[in-house]
Amino acid sequence: MAAQQSTAGRQRTLRDVVFVEGVRTPFGRAGEKGQYAQTRADDMVVKVIRELMRRHPELPPERVDEVAIAAATQTGDQGLTIGRTTAMLAGLPRSVPGFAIDRMCAGAMTAVTAMAGGIVAGGYDVVIAGGVEHMGHHPMGAGADPNPRFVADRLVDPSALNMGNTAENLHDKYPQLTKDRADAYAVHSQDKYAAALAAGNITPDLVPVATRSVELGWGLATADELARPGTTLEALDALRTPFRPHGRVSAGNSSGLTDGATACLLVASDVAEELGLPVRMRMVSFAFAGVPAETMGDGPIPATEKALHKAGLSIDDIGIIEINEAFAVQVLAFTDHFGLPDDDPRINPYGGAIAMGHPLASSGVRLMTQLAREFAQRPDVQYGLTTMCVGLGMGGTVIWENPHYRAENTSPTGETN
Repeated sequence: MAAQQSTAGRQRTLRDVVFVEGVRTPFGRAGEKGQYAQTRADDMVVKVIRELMRRHPELPPERVDEVAIAAATQTGDQGLTIGRTTAMLAGLPRSVPGFAIDRMCAGAMTAVTAMAGGIVAGGYDVVIAGGVEHMGHHPMGAGADPNPRFVADRLVDPSALNMGNTAENLHDKYPQLTKDRADAYAVHSQDKYAAALAAGNITPDLVPVATRSVELGWGLATADELARPGTTLEALDALRTPFRPHGRVSAGNSSGLTDGATACLLVASDVAEELGLPVRMRMVSFAFAGVPAETMGDGPIPATEKALHKAGLSIDDIGIIEINEAFAVQVLAFTDHFGLPDDDPRINPYGGAIAMGHPLASSGVRLMTQLAREFAQRPDVQYGLTTMCVGLGMGGTVIWENPHYRAENTSPTGETN
């Protein structure tokens, strides 16, 4: 009987993973003057979990098999196995388990890929995956104690422990990636975000969050707090470069310190059909890769190459690229490697983290949520990808297929009919 069961297990059909819904809080400026200064990180996660369930009453709460929530700093209001605690606080049945996960900036992305693997293998039918980072409560690296052997044994350059320094190192590695190019990219990101906001493409994914401050009392966070519409090259040129005298990395061409949370529903395709859940994307492949820690911004390049190879695709097959803008230079390294122009319309059509912020472990699902909305508007695009660099020298990429794709919408030259 055991042998028969083992054979049956090996013959199990692997299932497709679909992205049903993604939501996020508005992203806030980290620090005592930010809109979330007096808001708990776990309460932000509760808001996004509840919103997912509110938007999908056709999903019985007891059908949720797992809640995986990432945080780069797992202590305080981001600690205590935050996937389980937020599931309980959000009112999910006590039968729903949860756990915490960490891959620094790619935490939420890793929550998605780990849960997707469980769905493919049949361990899960329905999962919630996401991330949170309250950088106002938990600054990057707070409480960390890096092993001194990293530097003493020359495993990494000391600059690898500061993300701004790694961005300056990337400028050194690729001299053609000048500050002028980085600033121009940053202005373009701000402009695209402002246009997307005005067109109503940002707000539908946001979950309002009740806030409280000593000075203002109760309030409601309904919009991202870091965007600077109307940013000019002249204004960016005047900013200081805090990581190096006469450097190239400034606050204007980098993502800001940010608070926020994200979450998404991932479901097996057959279960989505059973429950009548909408399918916004289908997962095609994913990959993570390592690079030297002191130039961690290179991470999306090998990760994307691996994911494309696994999918049997090339960069020319990708119609939309959602890449996390930790630093403008990191995006430019990616575009140069793949032979893309700095202003390629496929890249971050709604703008990116330079405009809206980067709450570390939560950002991976923000990329996916944006891509899903872009897919719905672009039936001429069959494939898109989400990619990001990761601290300590890593990159992650997930390739998705657009369920709205219609080949008849595209001419032989790739233009929309």
